[in-house]
Amino acid sequence: MPQPVAQTIPPPVTRDQIAATERLIRPHIRHTPVVRVEAGDFGLAGPALTLKLEFLQHTGSFKPRGAFASLLARPAPAAGVAAASGGNHGAAVAYAAMRLGHKATIFVPEVTSPAKLARIRAYGATLIVGGARYADALAASEAFVAKTGALAIHAYDQPETLLGQGSVGLELEQDAPAIDTLLVATGGGGLIGGIAAWYENRIRVVSVEPEAAPTLHNALAAGAPVDAPAGGIAADSLAPRRVGTLMFPIAQRFVGEAVLVTDEAIGAAQLALWDTLRIAAEPGGATALAALLSRRYRPASGERVAVLLCGANTNAVNFSVS
Repeated sequence: MPQPVAQTIPPPVTRDQIAATERLIRPHIRHTPVVRVEAGDFGLAGPALTLKLEFLQHTGSFKPRGAFASLLARPAPAAGVAAASGGNHGAAVAYAAMRLGHKATIFVPEVTSPAKLARIRAYGATLIVGGARYADALAASEAFVAKTGALAIHAYDQPETLLGQGSVGLELEQDAPAIDTLLVATGGGGLIGGIAAWYENRIRVVSVEPEAAPTLHNALAAGAPVDAPAGGIAADSLAPRRVGTLMFPIAQRFVGEAVLVTDEAIGAAQLALWDTLRIAAEPGGATALAALLSRRYRPASGERVAVLLCGANTNAVNFSVS
């Protein structure tokens, strides 16, 4: 009688694994700071807001955490590493590869911003631009990996990526242990998946997505990852075709709510960050704050809210909101 074929089950993303990964990548990343800002500075009521300034990370976003976790946990072949990206992940992989002495080939879609293209080139990677959206770049990257044997580093649907991004939660708990709620911008879900796995419902983790790219929102409604629209002003960072399969069970258990915001609200949040703190956030980096400012997320009385500002790879703040 033939024996059943054993199924390969991805390793769980646990607090212990995240802590071990944080120790592994610590020499290569920045422990980014938090700042507390009076809610009234943004026209809000309630306790002061805690802002995690992750845009101060190497390459201007949180992505080097997952990139270094991948490169330090797995050997890179002579063909080097390859990644598909809307821009920030590509810059992070290019940077990590440069620091660790590996070749990198980065695939990005045509919507990638000039600021992100410039960063990838500055880190010495081979840059290939093509296709309308992230899904097109991913297909090209997968074909390249199959042809060359390069090591694929996925932007969000990979255990090492989730573990590296989870270190954001570890740091935030160290620096702001009293928060009740954390708002996180979501694209493919590697960031919120890692953070939610760290907190395990010990705080409320809220996903914030553009209405034009509701990947996790639609997946939670459907009970499984599903194809979603991939547009809007944050399309170069928050618009994959669907949320990651590895993070989705984590989100079902540990993400308390999925909020959608308009492009206009994201632009207004960018402007508010510039006016109030002189922070020039990219659209994806301002998306979490947009949920508060547009009242799509309404904290309870006395709720202590933190907001993750996850990226600032932009040439200018979008001052025109239309």
